[in-house]
Amino acid sequence: MRTKLISMVALCCASFSAFATPQIQHWQSASGAQVYFVEDHDLPMLDVAVNFAAGNAYDEADKIGVAGLTHGLLDAGSTGLSEDDIARKMADIGAQLGGSFDADRAAVSLRTLSSAAERDAALDILARVLQQPLFPEAVLQRNKASMIAGLKEAETKPEHLSGKAFGKAVFGAHPYGWQTEVSDVEKIQRADLENFYRRHYSAKAAVVALMGDVTRQQAEAIAQQLTANLPQGGASVLLPLVNSKIVASEQRIAHPASQSHILLGAPGVARNDPDYFPLYVGNYVLGGGGFVSRLMEEVREKRGMAYSVYSYFMPMQQPGAFQIGLQTKKEQADEALKLVRETLATFVAKGVTEKELIAAKQNIIGGFPLRIDSNRKILDYLSVIGFYQMPLTYLDDFTVQVEKVTTQQIRDAYQCRIDPNAMATVIVGAPEVK
Repeated sequence: MRTKLISMVALCCASFSAFATPQIQHWQSASGAQVYFVEDHDLPMLDVAVNFAAGNAYDEADKIGVAGLTHGLLDAGSTGLSEDDIARKMADIGAQLGGSFDADRAAVSLRTLSSAAERDAALDILARVLQQPLFPEAVLQRNKASMIAGLKEAETKPEHLSGKAFGKAVFGAHPYGWQTEVSDVEKIQRADLENFYRRHYSAKAAVVALMGDVTRQQAEAIAQQLTANLPQGGASVLLPLVNSKIVASEQRIAHPASQSHILLGAPGVARNDPDYFPLYVGNYVLGGGGFVSRLMEEVREKRGMAYSVYSYFMPMQQPGAFQIGLQTKKEQADEALKLVRETLATFVAKGVTEKELIAAKQNIIGGFPLRIDSNRKILDYLSVIGFYQMPLTYLDDFTVQVEKVTTQQIRDAYQCRIDPNAMATVIVGAPEVK
């Protein structure tokens, strides 16, 4: 059996070697922005994303929520263009503005046809959105009202309450653990958005990702066009260090939901951590591999205590959360939590078997081509590679690094990073204490 599995992994690797990963070009624009580009003329499309270190972890302690509103209002109007103008002009040329936002990054993206007329019109709008935002007062007040209504509604939902409590328990006073409250949103002013924009949306802090049907020369001109008139400022700054070791805690939050929502975890791993691949491959076995994971087998398959149970690492600039989550009937919540803790403790103590490791590698390596099978997926990778200053060969190296992982490396990494006796636990809809 072991020989058969090894042969299957070898076949998978051989098949992957024939799959061409995109060739990434990198340079610094005259504006100071870092640019990452993949040239591909198979489709008449261009995808662009401009990333900044302007996620919600860059809020100030007394101005929580400003980062999110700043990002959300970038396309709400710019010099010579109202919010409606931007939406109408984009629709007329068949282009799409988008964006993404998390604790580390704020990004604005564009998908457009690569034909000159449509491309140039779309890029002109994107450039104005990025470099001349107006943050209209009326739109700000509308978005604040919507955000407040959303927060009030979220306070009734167990998944929001568990995530909120979990973030605070894992990260404490670190910005990763800050949570936006209604009172925070109410006091935000337009000047706060303007100040945040000037500090964090500078050209030298920008990472431009381009993917698609343009030449290197055209890509250079586009990157400069999008960043030349951004605010002047220095490169992005690092966030405060995350305390990687926390004290065990448990919160039980009453809620009328029929099921208990359980989260447990601790600070995990940063994006460029040398233990990333052993932790990543190991987690496939623990709780990231769906029905073939240990947690799923123990909690669902053997005992039927939950429809789904999972674990994952969220690598960030600083160590993001390692999290295990499940929902279960209130009357069996304590039993399910005990089982999860026992499964994790056994995993950390003993690691994975050779058979489990081979199967995990086979699935991860075999599925990797699906991660880069579209322009948009490649654009996302370009943004991550650029923002976190990862090697240009990251996509080429990914399967090689996975294949190198050993059972000993997994055991060592988990024993170093994950202490089952020092985890934050949150139970929303907790069973009543008798």
